[in-house]
Amino acid sequence: MLKASDPVQFEPQFVAALREVFEQRIAFNQVLGLKITDVAPQLVQGRIAMRPELIGHAAYERIHGGVISAALDSMGGLAVMAAICAKHMDDAPLQRLHRFSRLGTIDLRVDYLRPGIGKEFLLRAEVLRLGSRVANTRMEFLAADGTLLSTGTAAYIVS
Repeated sequence: MLKASDPVQFEPQFVAALREVFEQRIAFNQVLGLKITDVAPQLVQGRIAMRPELIGHAAYERIHGGVISAALDSMGGLAVMAAICAKHMDDAPLQRLHRFSRLGTIDLRVDYLRPGIGKEFLLRAEVLRLGSRVANTRMEFLAADGTLLSTGTAAYIVS
């Protein structure tokens, strides 16, 4: 049994299964080209490679704002999934993946700080509060060099 002070580490098979669900079974994440690079209970990270289908401004080849907001929302949801799974480490890895049937976005706010121009973008998300019914997250959309391009906050229904 884990104590609250013990650091939680997910099993490789759990991370692989979560990645498969997130990257392969969620069709819209495939459209975005969203890839998970790291999953931990307190922080999830991902990336998106720029493609012509994601351009929102042809003259500058800037990524579309809708891609940014959708990617931030997806990563916020993934952060909530990781936080919930960390609370249920006594369950088998695949059992934990079945806890998300009711997860949904309640509210999403995105601040666009700089134009999204580049070949690849990085994403980070963390849970600020995980309640019994609602979770709150903070997300970042960054250039490949780490420059902050957009931020997001969101609330998700978890019950």
